[in-house]
Amino acid sequence: MKTSKKMFWIGLTTVAAGGAVLLSLGAGADWDEHRWSAWGQRADFAPVADQAYVSECGGCHMAYQPGMLPAESWRRIMGNLQDHFGDNAELDEPIRQHILGVLERNAADRVSSGRSPGVARSLSGRAPLRFTETRYFRRKHHEIPARIVEQNPQVGSFANCDACHAGAKKGSYDEHQVRISGVGYWDD
Repeated sequence: MKTSKKMFWIGLTTVAAGGAVLLSLGAGADWDEHRWSAWGQRADFAPVADQAYVSECGGCHMAYQPGMLPAESWRRIMGNLQDHFGDNAELDEPIRQHILGVLERNAADRVSSGRSPGVARSLSGRAPLRFTETRYFRRKHHEIPARIVEQNPQVGSFANCDACHAGAKKGSYDEHQVRISGVGYWDD
């Protein structure tokens, strides 16, 4: 009889400990922020798969993942391509409509995986034109001195994601793999 009671308490303790571990993991801020690809690579934002978007937009800058901004932001950006942050980036109407559709369908306020829901929650109804204007971005980058980015000729701007995040083009923004060009690995 003593052995069965002992086994019961060992089993109950094991179940309770396992539950506590799962609860503590679920309580972590990053638990539901990431998605892992079939190859085990972390994807914080769904990687860009549309070749028209990659070709047209990625020809001048990194093709930002649509989940970085809400649909309204993408509508505003794609609605003023004749003055796209100081450059003329006009597109033929059919391709503009196609890219806008891709961006809207995969926008931060339309998807429920990765970091996009966190971005959407940080907006408070705003539709910024830049990911770097979101509270989400500012919270994630507040410890990085602007001078080592903006005054760094190898980076130039916080919008140059792939200068510091090697996996940015694939949607991976792992803070433990940040290497600021000209500075080195960054650990907050």
